[in-house]
Amino acid sequence: AQEELPPNSPAQRALKIAEQSAWRGARLTRQLLTFARKQLVELRVLNLNTVILDLDKMLRRLIGEDVELVTLLTAELRNIRADIGQLEQVITNLVVNARDAMPNGGKLIIKTANVALNSDDTQQHIDLTPGNYILLAISDTGSGMDAEVQQHIFEPFFTTKEVGKGTGLGLATCYSIVKQHGGAIKVESIVGQGTTINIYLAQVDVDIDALPQNSERMSASRGTETVLLVEDEPLVRELERNILNEQGYLVLEAANGEEAWRIVQTLHGGSITLLVTDVVMPQLGGKALAKLVTSMYPATKVLFVSGYATDVMPHTGPIDPAVNFLAKPFTRTAFAHKVREVLDS
Repeated sequence: AQEELPPNSPAQRALKIAEQSAWRGARLTRQLLTFARKQLVELRVLNLNTVILDLDKMLRRLIGEDVELVTLLTAELRNIRADIGQLEQVITNLVVNARDAMPNGGKLIIKTANVALNSDDTQQHIDLTPGNYILLAISDTGSGMDAEVQQHIFEPFFTTKEVGKGTGLGLATCYSIVKQHGGAIKVESIVGQGTTINIYLAQVDVDIDALPQNSERMSASRGTETVLLVEDEPLVRELERNILNEQGYLVLEAANGEEAWRIVQTLHGGSITLLVTDVVMPQLGGKALAKLVTSMYPATKVLFVSGYATDVMPHTGPIDPAVNFLAKPFTRTAFAHKVREVLDS
């Protein structure tokens, strides 16, 4: 609707508010899924310094002018294997918490370092083994926390903020993400002096993965191939179908796996270039459907779409992380580019 209306239309502001509200809901849902360990984790080899530098402008807008942001990033920082979106969420949540602890201004320091933990060090981190880690430390000069509060800060829905000022999910989400990444998180705080959150993530001795290049030019994603679209939620299926049609694809659609399999058997399935399927569906699920289709037509490519993490999909078993996967919710551009990426792979 935003694209179809002129930029100066009075409806544009209302649409923007609706869009922002939808994404706020999506972020809260993502936090809940992360805490429940049902959020997709897409691990890539990356450098934490790069992630922090990419977030710099956004973080400075978040904290306001009365908080000084200092970054102490170690040169030649080793790489880690992490989900970049979840890592950004951890950093953002911790920065927001630090800002809230300094209502009258102060200093916020983000530090990275290569560290080697020995057996004595790891006694303080029961979930870590001796080895080489990357340290991410976020410090503030705020109000600090007493020992009683520190014992509860990673509990879901625990908050010291006023009613309506916090969900109590920020630090719980950080804790869950760090644990999912095999790391550890430690708090150091003194009332009246400030707080430091230390996060340890394992080093990896491999090169950085190339990140996909985001582009807002939908025209780059166009195609003419035949796509079989399988999605049991009608509104989501309509959205996906419209995007594919706009990009020039011939779309066949089905509401579940069994209906899709009948389409494949009725038509010449070899003409279907790409199967785009939800994973968790009644009757025949996406993983079983893909196995049927590709066993008969090995050239058909598959793109799985789901809001569940690949390792906890109910009744389906895990999906090989090497397969093509797009997490819900997604933007029109992300969906169009992912479809084209899979077809061109």
